[in-house]
This record gives sequence, structure tokens and C-alpha cells, in this order.
Amino acid sequence: MTAFYHFNFNVLDLERSLAFYREALSLSPVREKEAGDGSFKLVFLGDEAGSPFQLELTWLREMDRPYELGDNESHLCMRVAGDYDAVRAEHRSMGCICYENHDMGLYFINDPDDYWIEILPER
Repeated sequence: MTAFYHFNFNVLDLERSLAFYREALSLSPVREKEAGDGSFKLVFLGDEAGSPFQLELTWLREMDRPYELGDNESHLCMRVAGDYDAVRAEHRSMGCICYENHDMGLYFINDPDDYWIEILPER
């Protein structure tokens, strides 16, 4: 049997990404791993609900340009527990909403590296 454990995003500016995920989605570090030579750092983020799934942010010292994400439409999806409209208003004030689909009742935000995160209301 298998179970989801984590998903990875490579990030150019780790501190900026950590601040974004804390402010936009209330995700916080639950564990970290750093190479002895400082060539990379991994930070695993968890949600307030305590779910076992984590988002891994990978910072690579040698990366000196934005990541090329290509044309695929892969994305992370999160559900809002609580006031969906208040969360959307906060994302709008942060200027990170990149797409809204009012008919489907969802929207997407993009992080500092332009990864897309789908935001859905609680069921």
C-alpha cells in the first residue's frame, strides 16, 4: 500500500517563498535538511490541520535564474477550512490571484516562482 507523503517545488529565494506560504496558506516548516557543503536546503511545510502531506521547498545554491516551468498545467490544490471569501479577499490583496473560474467556484494563486496553487472551498 502507498500513501501520499510530499510534493516538491524548487524555489529561487527560499526566505521569500517561506514568507509567501506562511502568509498566503498558513503553511509552516515542520522539518529541514541542509547539505553539509551548503549546496542545497530542503524545507518541508505542513498545514494547520496536521495532515501528513507536506510541501517540500528545495533551494539550490547554484541556481542563479528563475526556474523554467514550461507549458504543463501541474499544480498543487488546497481546500479552505473556514471563510473562503475572506481567504480569497486576502489573496486578492496580496496580488497573487492569477486565475479565477467563477462558474466552477475556484481560483488559483501563484507563488514567487510562478507555481500555481488551486484554492477550493471546504466541501
